[in-house]
Amino acid sequence: QVQLVESGGGLVQAGGSLRLSCAASGSIFRINDMGWYRQAPGKQRELVAGITSDGTTNYADAVKGRSTISRDNAKNTVYLQMNSLKPEDTAVYYCNIMSRGFMYWGQGTQVTVSS
Repeated sequence: QVQLVESGGGLVQAGGSLRLSCAASGSIFRINDMGWYRQAPGKQRELVAGITSDGTTNYADAVKGRSTISRDNAKNTVYLQMNSLKPEDTAVYYCNIMSRGFMYWGQGTQVTVSS
């Protein structure tokens, strides 16, 4: 079993910053890709940012230049630093990992940006 525990969400004013963390534990042999997705009310889940095992990153256009994804392989943890937050960033944020061909999801952490 693999567990993903997210933290760092909350309520922030527009223009503020948050740092999300997601720690993986359990029967992990090797984590390949790691990423963050988000789902706003009434919308489909969408990719926010991803990072490969060699550190290559990609970002959704909506967050490019405002967010940074990083990972600590020794801690099996992925981070998402979000700056200059906007009300449209309000969503539940989910972390995601790929390990040995399987995809795992966190339980989600709420991010609310007030105007």
